[in-house]
Amino acid sequence: MASAKQRILLVDDDEDIRLSMRAVLRRAGYLVTAVSSGEAALQAEREHNIPVVITDLRMPGMSGDELIVRLREEHPDVSIVVMTGYGNIGHAVDMLHAGVADYLTKPVDPKELAFRLERVFATRALHTENEALRQEISKGGSGGREILGESPEIHRVLNLVDRVADTDATVLVTGESGVGKELVAQAIHDRSPRAKGPFIKVSCAALPETLLEVELFGAEEGAYTDARKQRIGRFELASGGTLLLDEIGDISPAVQIKLLRVLQEREFERVGGTETIKVDVRLISATNQDLRDPARTPPFREDLYYRLNVIDINVPPLRDRQGDIAALAEQFLARSAAETNRGVRRLAPAALRRLTEYHWPGNVRELENAIERAVVLSTGDTLGASDFDFLQPRRERSAIAVEGALDETLEQLEQRHIRAVLEACGGNRTQAAERLGIHRETLYNKIRRYGLDDGS
Repeated sequence: MASAKQRILLVDDDEDIRLSMRAVLRRAGYLVTAVSSGEAALQAEREHNIPVVITDLRMPGMSGDELIVRLREEHPDVSIVVMTGYGNIGHAVDMLHAGVADYLTKPVDPKELAFRLERVFATRALHTENEALRQEISKGGSGGREILGESPEIHRVLNLVDRVADTDATVLVTGESGVGKELVAQAIHDRSPRAKGPFIKVSCAALPETLLEVELFGAEEGAYTDARKQRIGRFELASGGTLLLDEIGDISPAVQIKLLRVLQEREFERVGGTETIKVDVRLISATNQDLRDPARTPPFREDLYYRLNVIDINVPPLRDRQGDIAALAEQFLARSAAETNRGVRRLAPAALRRLTEYHWPGNVRELENAIERAVVLSTGDTLGASDFDFLQPRRERSAIAVEGALDETLEQLEQRHIRAVLEACGGNRTQAAERLGIHRETLYNKIRRYGLDDGS
């Protein structure tokens, strides 16, 4: 279900389509403003600054193409989803390069629409996070070490960054959403001999398979319908620098095969081309998924996994490095106070205790949002515990009610609990590790130790 803050501007001159689409979107939880023309859309955007626009292309008066150009000029941060009954792959790629977030053909399936919009809003959230991380990097100076924290866990991450930065080793950055994986990738690039070269990022989840292949490897003129010029892919653009493939777990098997070849031979052909192109790129990948889970969809090639995972840098969740919360909170407090022109200067000890007791499922990103909210609503110069009453305190993990549990050893109780959590998660080990509050490697070790691989 969509958040109440997720607003959409719907543009279509067909009243039946407009009314039915508005109903579908509202049922999905979005706040929808529906208009019948490009002129009305521009006026609505000027008045309400709506973050996502869904527009038809063929409309009387101002066409959808014209509307897109005007929106890009006047509202560069808006996300645009094109909806048309006359789509083809060439036009889709053209639209994406013009700044369109996604491309749908009519008739639009409601489930597909919901999925695409979730991805658009997720991409917007990721972009916001990336901008914040990029600001932290710039404030950190030439070393790029503005990854705040004094905990042993974050020092381990920083030490790994230092040790791998001056090499060309392929790095896989893992960790939950919101922990700052792109910040780690940026720090590696900034401390490497490639620092003066480009740092190119691709969100693999933001594009369907065919368009992702074009984005990564480029395409020749005539490679598909309406391919009127040659397109340079991200691998070529990143040559001499670093390419970050974010959400690598979402790439299709076909793209996996082509990516494997690039890693093995450092060469590829553009889509529709025969010329072999060699590139000098350092590849960093990031994921919050378990790429080795045999039950995952799509499956991830084992040989590609080992090519990507020459160096694994796991960024621990915030709940596992509570000693870093104070430093992060103070930095976010200073930034939010300056940006919102509030006179907040410090956190009371009780407020810090409240923050360290919280579980932070959204990690650093959630902490930053919590601080910003408290600052915006503050009335004094100090944030107290009551300013964070909107955070639910961390609940102690309940033990399993098992008859005769008092007669069991601690290991027997742990084995029983892990088995129950695995069953509750349908065998998904990543989810089970998150629910247990341990790293997945720890869970793998315990599964092997207790012989749970066979489902016993």
